[in-house]
Amino acid sequence: MQRTENGWCVGVDVLEVPRIPDTTSLLATYEVELDEDGELLGYRRVRRYRRGASDDHLPT
Repeated sequence: MQRTENGWCVGVDVLEVPRIPDTTSLLATYEVELDEDGELLGYRRVRRYRRGASDDHLPT
């Protein structure tokens, strides 16, 4: 979550494709932009990954 000029930018993880076993399900991270009142301004998918995948490529 990060404060912006127009409100907030929030990262949200979403289950996009449930599968059995659940370790093969696909998840995604969306970047969501909200205004000062919490109203949705826009969103975009920034990452898609398999459940349990490592974040080794992301900075710490």
